[in-house]
Amino acid sequence: MIKACIFDLDGTIGNTLDSMVYSVNLTLKEMNLSEISKEQCREFVGNGARVLMEKALDASGNPGATRIEEGMQIYGRIFDENCTYHVTPCEGVPEMLYKLKEQGVKLAVLSNKPHCQAVKVVHAIYGEKLFDWVQGQKDEIPRKPDPAGVFYVAKKLGVDYKECLYVGDSEVDVVTGKNAGVKTIAVTWGFRTKEELMIAGAQYMIDKAEKLQEYL
Repeated sequence: MIKACIFDLDGTIGNTLDSMVYSVNLTLKEMNLSEISKEQCREFVGNGARVLMEKALDASGNPGATRIEEGMQIYGRIFDENCTYHVTPCEGVPEMLYKLKEQGVKLAVLSNKPHCQAVKVVHAIYGEKLFDWVQGQKDEIPRKPDPAGVFYVAKKLGVDYKECLYVGDSEVDVVTGKNAGVKTIAVTWGFRTKEELMIAGAQYMIDKAEKLQEYL
């Protein structure tokens, strides 16, 4: 029986790409480098802020991302100020979440986004009371696809990890769920295509938020 649902953030429950494109390009501008496109940013996200900036630097005139430490300092400051820029809930997700809440299912977020910004974004979109736990990237918790975050969040929710359903939109999420040994649902409205999710090994996929009910 599913007692808790753990959701990825970017592209799964929140339309957050604009905030990342905006912040990355402000960072690159400050470093006198060329901007990246929205589509490039979409491809670069999923593995945390450092990987995002490494790929952005490499694509914008700093081969090998040799200026990554400088870039991370600037990006950290800029993104903290702009992490809620144009963020909105994904279509149908608020209704789905409230229905789960009414059914007594515990709700959590597990993101590779830096923890402080993950909390800010979730609260900006959904308020502070809907989710029982929000977990972003912290040094003491290995980032996804390491399963440690799933186990940590399950413990915080007071449930066995096997009683959790994990939901995400990328190959990182598919592998995270597999590594944790939990049922994993890949959503097709996020940052990756259905084909990419299939290649990653997604066993279950949904194209509308309301269909999540079928897997409880």
